[in-house]
Amino acid sequence: MSDSLHDFLTGGVTGLDWPGLLLVLLAFVQLTIFAVTLYLHRSQTHRAVEFHPVIAHFFRFWSWLTTSMITQEWVAIHCKHHAKVETEEDPHSPQYKGVRNVFLGGAELYRAARQARGDIERYGKGTPEDWIERRVYTPHANLGPISLLAIEIVLFGIPGIAMWAIQMMWIPFWAAGVVNGLGHYWGYRNFQSDDASTNLVPWAVWIGGEELHNNHHAFPRSARFSMRRWEFDIGWMAIRMLRFFGLAKVLWVAPHLNIRPNIHVPDMETLKALLAHRFHAMTDFYRSVLMPTLREEARSTGKKLRHLKPPRRIRHSLVNDGHWLKPDAREQLHRWVSQRPQMQLLMGYHSRLAALLEARSHDAMERVRQLRQWCQEAESSGIRVLQEYAARLKGYALAKS
Repeated sequence: MSDSLHDFLTGGVTGLDWPGLLLVLLAFVQLTIFAVTLYLHRSQTHRAVEFHPVIAHFFRFWSWLTTSMITQEWVAIHCKHHAKVETEEDPHSPQYKGVRNVFLGGAELYRAARQARGDIERYGKGTPEDWIERRVYTPHANLGPISLLAIEIVLFGIPGIAMWAIQMMWIPFWAAGVVNGLGHYWGYRNFQSDDASTNLVPWAVWIGGEELHNNHHAFPRSARFSMRRWEFDIGWMAIRMLRFFGLAKVLWVAPHLNIRPNIHVPDMETLKALLAHRFHAMTDFYRSVLMPTLREEARSTGKKLRHLKPPRRIRHSLVNDGHWLKPDAREQLHRWVSQRPQMQLLMGYHSRLAALLEARSHDAMERVRQLRQWCQEAESSGIRVLQEYAARLKGYALAKS
């Protein structure tokens, strides 16, 4: 074998050593993650950000080249996930399909969801339909990864095959498996949203901010996924950098919540903040009303708190009356609540507040009146934790940006 052929096979035309190849690989997979989280997810699916046409098309080209995913299909499947979350129709809910199946077989579930063409048409509206989408990206989706394999062999030689293989596994493992699977099963929750979504960790730059999955489900239209000061969303950092250069336009970001002191009755500012931060209000109720009540019951009965708590997934569903639970689990939740008169009373207050916030009424003053009545009754209940919650609720306001 000639030296030139040997050099080409071992290093391609670039001749990079292993540290150089690793840096290139990390750059490539990070670009792929950005194409998914910034373009497919935040821009195309939730319309939270608009990119300059050159940037938008680069992301579209890169996702075709490195994943073979079709924009309309990805958007439709994710939109259906939000519309049918934690139900049998959810394309990848660990609650129904099993966390092991979603974690290990997320790519297969994605391919199965692609076959529901009615759903693709229904949920994938508004995605690109230009000439290159109709003639290249959609009908020749698999040509992207095949072209990438050829390019990387030329650039990096035989090591390029290994780099290509890792790239082909990156999105199926991290996005389809980890985020869709573990992101609805394991982690911490800032918001008791109407699903089982979790934040996996406060930061994980290699999955672009998608690790903050509970934050995203609480505010799906937000271009920024981080909600607490110690959380870091690298995708939001990239958006801000592109915006600085005039290459991105942020359409909506979830506002932060502010608590005003010494507010005696709820006002319009309270209502606006509650409507924007409904999940925060429900989370606050769970943490500052329901859990202290359970702890007090544990002290008065001499039992340990863990013996009083319902199973984990049922406990999390206290915030929404278990509407996404299976019938037997929902019955278990209701039975658990009915055995505790104090808890049953508090859940009544919880349900009334949730109904007030979820109502579709356009009469804002009437809703403020109902909110005032709810706070008045809560403060007259004689239940200390409920009184303190109502007093804090009245001070809700959106933080000034």
